[in-house]
Amino acid sequence: MPEYFIGTSGWHYDDWQGLFYPRYLSKSRWLEFYAQHFHTVELNNSFYRLPSEKAFANWRKGSPEGFIFAVKVSRFITHIKRLKTASEPLRNFLERADLLKDKLGPLLYQLPPNMKRDNERLEAFLSILPRRYRHVFEFRHESWFDDDIFKILKKYNTGFCIFDMPGLTSPAMATADFAYVRFHGSAGLYFSSYSDKELATWAKRIANLSQNPKEVYIYFNNDIAGYAIDNARTLMRLLL
Repeated sequence: MPEYFIGTSGWHYDDWQGLFYPRYLSKSRWLEFYAQHFHTVELNNSFYRLPSEKAFANWRKGSPEGFIFAVKVSRFITHIKRLKTASEPLRNFLERADLLKDKLGPLLYQLPPNMKRDNERLEAFLSILPRRYRHVFEFRHESWFDDDIFKILKKYNTGFCIFDMPGLTSPAMATADFAYVRFHGSAGLYFSSYSDKELATWAKRIANLSQNPKEVYIYFNNDIAGYAIDNARTLMRLLL
C-alpha cells in the first residue's frame, strides 16, 4: 500500500470562510486550521510570483510535523523560458523552496497548453535537475502522452502528473517511485464538483497504478465554493 497525501491546491480562499474556516478565525491561522484536516497542500501562488523567504519560513513554522508542501514551479521557467536556458532561475527557485526543509514535497512543473512534445528539450532539462528533489511534470498538450516521453521520465525517476479537467484527461500512470494527481474540475474548470461515483472510479484507477509508487500525492484544484475540500475528504475516505 502506498502512502497517500491528499489535499487541495492552495488554502487561502476568501469564499472558504464560513464554508470551511470558522468566520471568527483570522486568516493568519487558516493554515493551522487547514492542517488539522489535511496533511498536505499544493502551493500554487509560487507559479505566479516567487514567495519571500519569510513566507516559506512561516509556512514551515506554522504547520505541524509531518505536513508536506508540494510546490508549483515558477511559470518563468515553464512558460517564459519553456525549459530552455533556465539554470539560474531554477537555482533561485530551489534555494527558496529549500526553506521548507523536511516539509518540502514534490516540485510541479506545469507546461503551457500550446507547448507540444519535444523529447530533446525535455531530456536536456531533466538532465540538469538535482536528483535529491521529487520532480513531476503536468503536460497540458496531449502530444506529450507518448511512450517515448514516459520512458524519458522513468529514466530520470521523474513523475508524470495525472490530471483531469474538462476536455482533457491524462493517462493514469506512474513513471517514478511516487505518483502525482491533480483534479481541476469535472464539468467546469476550477468551479465544478466531482460526484461520489466519479471519485470512486478515480480511486480504483489510483489504487491500481503501475510502478507500485511508494507515495501518491493528490490535489483538488476546483476551489470555487469549497468543492475541493469536499472532494478531497471523499477521496480520503475511499483510499485511506
